[in-house]
Amino acid sequence: MDKKNIRALIHLLDDPDAEVSSVVTGNLKELGTEVIPELESAWEKTVDHLHQEKIENIIRDIQFGNVKAKLAEWVAGGSADLLEGVCWIARYQYPELETREVREAIKEISDSIWLELNNKLTALEKVRIMNHFIFDVYKFSKNRKHINSPRNSYINLVLESRKGNPVSLAIIYILVARNLDMPVYGVNLPKIFLAAWMNEPKYKRKQSLPSGALFYINPYQNGAVLGKKEILMYLKQQKMEPYPHYFTPCENRVIAERLLLGMIFAYEKAGYKDKTADLKELMRIFRPG
Repeated sequence: MDKKNIRALIHLLDDPDAEVSSVVTGNLKELGTEVIPELESAWEKTVDHLHQEKIENIIRDIQFGNVKAKLAEWVAGGSADLLEGVCWIARYQYPELETREVREAIKEISDSIWLELNNKLTALEKVRIMNHFIFDVYKFSKNRKHINSPRNSYINLVLESRKGNPVSLAIIYILVARNLDMPVYGVNLPKIFLAAWMNEPKYKRKQSLPSGALFYINPYQNGAVLGKKEILMYLKQQKMEPYPHYFTPCENRVIAERLLLGMIFAYEKAGYKDKTADLKELMRIFRPG
């Protein structure tokens, strides 16, 4: 639809007939993200508070529908690119977020580390270098002041503030490692989230998940290196069975799901009922039925 017709539709939002306004609202939503610039322009030009509110609601619904559709596409398509998935989750709150900007920020960290690497280094030596750059140079750390803040789950904000939660810090760590062809994967443990250095030459995007971890890494504790013994001890303390999947890598969709669960908990705890409901709707993409 051309701009002239879109503007005519937006004008009809003010129609006193509620049925007309409802039909127009539905038509605008069906047009999707292409109408948002015209909606924003109309919002700026009007001084009618109710008209502005209608426009805001339509924009929000269009953006949420777009995030929901794109995230579903990512999951259905095999969730190969972890960064893409977490960016779509972040667009729930920051619809203008550019994947390119996030990718460049991750690449900057990776490039700094790459300069210090060579083929003679052991896996542990490479991890120590990674830890030095991520936690000492770039100063990523747990958000001690605001442990349950939703901000800890948005990758763009974590990259900006250098503060995160166990899942978001692990995501940063994994993305940096993958840029460097390191065999580092996520491990989905109850209450915490780890990374594992797997026993394979290098990370390959199209391979199935490997088995056999050399060791585990806790990005929430500045990259502390753990063995299977420490995980067994942790599970025993939590009074949980040592199921095999607690020691093996998880798929990207599981990492994204875990990130989303943290956001739901944070918004629920803060009393944001609408946002909690929205995110639970997104969760149904991962847990249908």
